Amino acid sequence: MQLFFLCLMLLSPWVAALGRYHSREWRKSTKELPGAAKGAARSRDFAFDLYRALASADPGQNIFFSPLSISISLAMLSLGARSHTKTQILEGLGLSLQETPEEELHKSFQQLLQELCRPRDGLQLSLGNALFTHPKLSIQDAFVSTMKMLYLADSFPSNFGDPVGAKKQINDYVAKQTKGKIVELVKDLDSDSVMVMVNYIFFKAKWETSFSSKNAQEKGFHVSPETVVQVPMMNHEDLYYYLQDRTLSCKVVGVPYQGNATALFILPNVGSMEQVENGLNEKVLQKWLKMFRKRQLQLYLPKFSIAGSYQLEKALPKLGIHEVFTSQADLSGITNHANIQVSEMVHKAMVEVDESGTKAAAATGTVIMFRSAQMSTPRIVFNRPFLMLIVEHITKDILFLGKVTHPSYGGSF
Repeated sequence: MQLFFLCLMLLSPWVAALGRYHSREWRKSTKELPGAAKGAARSRDFAFDLYRALASADPGQNIFFSPLSISISLAMLSLGARSHTKTQILEGLGLSLQETPEEELHKSFQQLLQELCRPRDGLQLSLGNALFTHPKLSIQDAFVSTMKMLYLADSFPSNFGDPVGAKKQINDYVAKQTKGKIVELVKDLDSDSVMVMVNYIFFKAKWETSFSSKNAQEKGFHVSPETVVQVPMMNHEDLYYYLQDRTLSCKVVGVPYQGNATALFILPNVGSMEQVENGLNEKVLQKWLKMFRKRQLQLYLPKFSIAGSYQLEKALPKLGIHEVFTSQADLSGITNHANIQVSEMVHKAMVEVDESGTKAAAATGTVIMFRSAQMSTPRIVFNRPFLMLIVEHITKDILFLGKVTHPSYGGSF
């Protein structure tokens, strides 16, 4: 029998934010979480390791995914894994069982989910988990109750003997939870499936200061040295977080959202994309967040909408997580059936960047004062492939991570 670990559906419809925070205000907004979440029992280098695995499998293409959601799905799966299968998952997430009890991992995710699901002004962020199981499959009560307690998971019986009906049940649930933004997460469902685990994240935010739609102009975007495409390029002059990382040969512009999140746009120097991709890690990210200073910039950023869809059973083995996808999988913490394994682990993500905002005229006076102190304003143009992160302030988790190689814009999802 097969566990169809559909797990991940991710959505970020309106990515936007031009902030008004200085570095001290960033630090003020990044309060510590209590208890185990304070020092999350996991390595966030998992995000960058997975990025490199996805990028190497599809060189030259757009990349977009949610490290947070994938981590949550793997942590949930580890609850039912045993022996070497469990060890691989936890070590892949960066947890050393010799140094940190497994309980701390789950407790940190529990507190994280509670924190992220709190209402906040100007930003919608909701995460959730669900378990669909065949009524004839004997699921361990301890597994279901722990999923509900730690991961706030819903649980539903589903007749996988009727693949069409089961698929509709799951897709209807996901569509409802994502306000109709994703209507067909499951495309194929095997009658041999006995369980589907779903994790979703819904993110919607706008820039505090919008780009003017009147300023967008068609400009050349250098997909490669040989290929240039025309894209709608937004532009705006304002105060932005900014730094140059000479070690990694890149420029970083931070654009905060309404609510506690910020988009980081990373522009490698010409010919330095591979250097940046290989050098990114949690230590570098934290250094950037501490070094950020506000600076007057002329920012040129393409409008784009990209989507990523990944079969993680192909990517995660590169991070050492492979046994769970084979006949050697030990998932006896989920069910007493010996021949159960994860057949698929699907992840989908979307992002859209446009001019949307609500405070188009904010801080005009500040702009004038800074201009009087500077003879010229640096001009940062994202007209070649760049990286993008969306970071949550309070938990400092990476909500989304990606690379824009081929910008395209198709309007609202």
